[in-house]
Parts: sequence; structure tokens; C-alpha cells
Amino acid sequence: MLHKNNVYYFIDKFDREEILKLDKNINVIYRNYNSKLDEKLLIKIKNLCKFQKRKLFLANDLKTVLKLNLNGLYIPSFNQTFLIRGINQKKIEILGSAHSRREIFIKEKQGVSKIFIAPVFKVSKKKYFLGTSRFNLLSKVIKKDVIALGGINKKNINKLKLLNCSGFASISYLKDMINNKNGK
Repeated sequence: MLHKNNVYYFIDKFDREEILKLDKNINVIYRNYNSKLDEKLLIKIKNLCKFQKRKLFLANDLKTVLKLNLNGLYIPSFNQTFLIRGINQKKIEILGSAHSRREIFIKEKQGVSKIFIAPVFKVSKKKYFLGTSRFNLLSKVIKKDVIALGGINKKNINKLKLLNCSGFASISYLKDMINNKNGK
């Protein structure tokens, strides 16, 4: 069952207007793998998210999450060695993504509370995708909340109801929603 507070939007740069136009229930995951982390920029994003009462997650940087008192940490599928010990998980929510049973097992060992399974639908940068049947088979082995990720667009958004997931994450679908609000 989809929960309205389990929608996540990935960003790699700060666009104040874009974040302001998001639905209030959408959480933000900042993941910029191409440049050095700018803490001043991250504080701006944090303050805007806090003002809008939305959660902010940072990819791969627990130290900064704790230092800036962010809502949580996102551990991408390629990060398979990051083990978390001694963190108050009531204060910090840990999210992680996986593409296979093996990666799901790793994410569970890393202590994630929600696992993003990807890609659900066809995406241009991958040769494979799970589809609804394989997604549901994978989600059955997970004892955590499952979030659908990958290839979600306005043509297949209704197919999320067929998935064993509690939410979804997207870039292009949510960006399209923002642009449609602007009449673009």
C-alpha cells in the first residue's frame, strides 16, 4: 500500500523554486556524486526542507548527516561496505537501494529502514528492468518498507498499485509534475 509520506525526489543541485513547487509530502534525497560537498549549500537545502516540513536525506555521508542534524542517510546500491554501528536510528533514518537479492541482504546488514528496489520499469541507462512480477518477488524477501525506483513516469504511475511497495522515488516523473504546474 502506497503511503503519501513515502515519496522521494532525488536532486543533485539546489533549485529553490523546484523544491518549493514539490508537493508537501515529498521527501528530498541529495546525492551529488560529481563534486565536493558544499556544506553551506546543504544548509540552504536543509533550511528550505525544514521550513516546508519535508525530510532531507544525504547520500553516502553519515558524518555530515550527523553534523548538520539531517533527517537521514541514503546508501546507494554501489556502496556495499558501509556498516553503521552505534547510531541512534530513531534520530537518523537510513535508506538504501538494491537491484538484487544479494544487494538487499547487504542493505539489511547496513541497517536500512527502507529499501529502494530498482529499476522497476525500463530506463534508458540500464539494459534490464524488473517489471511488476520480479519486483513483487524480490519485495517478498524484504522485512523492511519497500520503495519502488526507476523508470516511473506518467504512463506507468498507476502500475505502482500493483506493486508490493509502500512508496516510490523518482526524478523525471516528479520533475515533469513540477513543469506541468508551470504550464511548460
